Amino acid sequence: MPRSAHKQNRSQPQGSGELRIIGGQLRGRKLSVADVPGLRPTTDRVRETLFNWLQFELQGQRCLDLFAGSGALGFEALSRGADLVLMIEKDTKAARLLSQHAQTLNAASHGSALVQPGDALQFLRQQPAAPFDVVFIDPPFRMGLAEHCCQLLEQYRWLHAGSWVYVETEQEWQGHAPPHWRLHRDKNAGQVSYQLYQIEESA
Repeated sequence: MPRSAHKQNRSQPQGSGELRIIGGQLRGRKLSVADVPGLRPTTDRVRETLFNWLQFELQGQRCLDLFAGSGALGFEALSRGADLVLMIEKDTKAARLLSQHAQTLNAASHGSALVQPGDALQFLRQQPAAPFDVVFIDPPFRMGLAEHCCQLLEQYRWLHAGSWVYVETEQEWQGHAPPHWRLHRDKNAGQVSYQLYQIEESA
């Protein structure tokens, strides 16, 4: 996705573009975006729809942002009342910039964003100390990563009955969610398809 260059004060974290938090306590904050090939921030339009779907589900919740990238989803969740947002990002440059943003935004919010550099699939291959309430999956397109994440979330028990999982993929994605993931809402925007699932008790 093309990103226009913009002038920045030298004291600000450096990036190749910027995004804006669109709702909640941190509304209007602008965050620079790392210059990383293939990095594709979730658009304002899609974020607005998603967080309207989740508007009553974020307060005091634990959120996991896989493939955090620009931080568009994780920081939006923090702004809207999440207690903890754990952000996983493989690219070193992007993770470093996310950490700088988290330090600034944590001081201005009631919750806390933590950034863990590393591969999302490797990260999911462990048992969490506690399951998460909301998970965002927005991986690079056409690499089969979304379905693999869904499988690992199940296998290693990252979720509980009632958890929400957001999946953003290429429009032609043919992946399948586990049977007890109930599709709550879904929509297309341009070349992007996005779905919100709620986890039900497994049989």
